[in-house]
Amino acid sequence: MTTADPIVSQEKKVTHLPLTELLASQRHAFLKDTNPDYHERVSRLKTLEKMLLTHKKPLLQALNEDFGGRSKSESLLTEFVPNLGNIHYTIKHLKKWLKPSRRKLSPQLMPASAKVVYQPLGVVGIVVPFNYPLFLSLGPLVTVLAAGNRAMIKMSEFTPKTSELLARIIEQNFPPELITVVCGDAEVAAEFTSLPFDHIIFTGSTAVGRHVMGAAAKNLTPVTLELGGKSPVIVDNDFPIQEAAQRICYAKSLNAGQTCIAPDYILVKQEHKAAFIDHYLKAFRKMYPTVIDNDDYTSIINDRHHQRLQNLLDDARTQGATIHTPEASTGQKETSDTGRRMPIHLIENPSDTMEVMQEEIFGPLLPVIGIESLDEAIEFVQQRPRPLALYYFGSDARNQQTVLEKTHSGGVCINECILHVAVEDMPFGGIGPSGMGQYHGYEGFLTFSKAKAVLSKGKLNSARMIYPPYGGWLQKKMLSFLSGGK
Repeated sequence: MTTADPIVSQEKKVTHLPLTELLASQRHAFLKDTNPDYHERVSRLKTLEKMLLTHKKPLLQALNEDFGGRSKSESLLTEFVPNLGNIHYTIKHLKKWLKPSRRKLSPQLMPASAKVVYQPLGVVGIVVPFNYPLFLSLGPLVTVLAAGNRAMIKMSEFTPKTSELLARIIEQNFPPELITVVCGDAEVAAEFTSLPFDHIIFTGSTAVGRHVMGAAAKNLTPVTLELGGKSPVIVDNDFPIQEAAQRICYAKSLNAGQTCIAPDYILVKQEHKAAFIDHYLKAFRKMYPTVIDNDDYTSIINDRHHQRLQNLLDDARTQGATIHTPEASTGQKETSDTGRRMPIHLIENPSDTMEVMQEEIFGPLLPVIGIESLDEAIEFVQQRPRPLALYYFGSDARNQQTVLEKTHSGGVCINECILHVAVEDMPFGGIGPSGMGQYHGYEGFLTFSKAKAVLSKGKLNSARMIYPPYGGWLQKKMLSFLSGGK
């Protein structure tokens, strides 16, 4: 980031009003403009697009500084490409989404017409985690704006440079009564989620999600929760082990595993387990010949999370797990001693008593579990909390269908990992402990809209025939017919 950058050279600080005042300002503005038209919504989305493109360089630098080493290519792939694609897709389809939906009427209600219109909710609170601060703030914001709402965004305190920079950029491009960014610690987040928003979307851990839902319940605020959990991978016999290992390795290595839909454990046939581990480590070494000081590989976000991962490893070792790590092309054992870039650690023979099998890993640790059959793998998944994503590698169509029918998860990839999140035309959301509600694309538009039922009648009133006093012969005939006879 250079001093010539317009954002950096500005001394102006973001205005920090009390949260209640910010919400009151947005709600007051919304009541003056409760249903912005198509052209206004598109204009807001295009302003957001221009903002992203104009400030791409300083945002990339801020992300790199917050992580202590964030791959520029990964930031472009995961923060900019999906947001820009989302904006283009939304603009292309928004006019169709805004059209009222005509509904059918039963004969006894005629003459009349029925339709569903989609109305903005009002003010939406967006709570953002640290792992993808732009994708998980601006991604929901796109559909919030498309639905005609206003937004308050609470950024993570773990990405202070990105959060403050985004706050300044938003302030320069949008009035605070339309979009405002809030920075601060967990105490600020608690106050934020206790506000009487018209909707809250939260992305983060299951434990914090429970607190968010509890706070929202006091205001009867509806919530969309994207929580994560332990996303399993099942590798069947009829898919090439080397290819499966390579695809899984890429997905797990992205953002150093700090992804809510990253593979969290592997279920592979016992006879192929050793080959899978070998191919996985070779794939990792090919993608990242070295880890230390490698700009293609992202660091763990902070010392606290780095130590948490070390503790998970220590617990697994103590309980008898075998840990497999790659070696650099130089032959030097890869460690993260000189920083927070941490190579993959494959954990063989994990047990349910190990902490690594009890909580979402959110880092480059990956348990590998040998199973004897597909039925055993499905049972293993069924006995655990429902995950945000499930990945199945297998070529048999019947087995693919069996996995789809017998397991529950927020989303599924067959013969791939994590890329389903990049499909703008599919909903994204969890189930049970991995979340509730969904967004992205049309489903996101519906989430942040009120589907209002509208019945319209003219001067002719056919309903007069059922007004009291009851007992007339025509009423008796009508009620008998409509209620199924005698």
